[in-house]
Amino acid sequence: MTDQVRELQVTPLPEAVDAPGLGFLPLGNAGPAQVAAFLRDVGQRLLPWVVPVGLIALWQIASSLGWLSTRVLPAPSEVLKAAWTLAVSGELWTHVKVSAGRALAGLAIGGGLGLVFGLLTGSVRFLETLLDSTIQMVRNIPALALIPLVILWFGIDETAKLFLISVSVFFPIYINTFHGIRNVDPGLIEMGRTYGLSRWQLYREVILPGALSSILVGLRFSLGLMWVILIVAETISAQSGIGYLTMNAREFLQTDVVLVGILLYALLGKLADVFARGLERYWLRWHPGYQSVAA
Repeated sequence: MTDQVRELQVTPLPEAVDAPGLGFLPLGNAGPAQVAAFLRDVGQRLLPWVVPVGLIALWQIASSLGWLSTRVLPAPSEVLKAAWTLAVSGELWTHVKVSAGRALAGLAIGGGLGLVFGLLTGSVRFLETLLDSTIQMVRNIPALALIPLVILWFGIDETAKLFLISVSVFFPIYINTFHGIRNVDPGLIEMGRTYGLSRWQLYREVILPGALSSILVGLRFSLGLMWVILIVAETISAQSGIGYLTMNAREFLQTDVVLVGILLYALLGKLADVFARGLERYWLRWHPGYQSVAA
């Protein structure tokens, strides 16, 4: 008995393009609507960069034509050269690490306390009555007005800088946590009690998830605010950090280095905002408002 071998003709798979939200689209089968959707998605991703790139291009052109004095505003190419020189020497990364360490330490202290106090006053009416009025009065004192007092208390070392950052980031997280707890749907709480959840289970499974979106808004606001306060804090006799870098450059009229420091603050603030939005998408992936809908 002889074995019969059947030849199978293998046809190559069509080329495909990975379009976000559209899955893998075979080029041969992609219709005009699918291609238009893909191009629209690419356009949406590039659109936020149009204005910054356009402004930098105008800045470079104006500097090249002599419309802007290099002492007032150096060309972007000169700023990039200064940044490259600082990066190659390692000085840039040293100052960035110091500033990031100060910002994150202040956020951990002030944000942690804001979260705890927000949870307590939002959950217990007695603690709200006892603490909230005092906290709101302190909140209305500008952080910059505390600088003379902070110097008298802590001197000009790291403690003063951490105190200013911690106080500033405390209030956004506290307020948003407090309101997040209070705005949880009472119907959900009652339903949890009906299912026999204990107080801890009710808090963990119903109240905290319901308040999480508001808490993350406070975190996002605090992440931006901490860099603003850090700029001021690092002018208090700092010996390192981005603020020290810019202040030292000012003494020697190095405008390009000053701009490097300013752009670093902007970049770090943007990265912090991207990180906060990533946390929102991850921790609130169950929330309908944060779920991406496939096209």
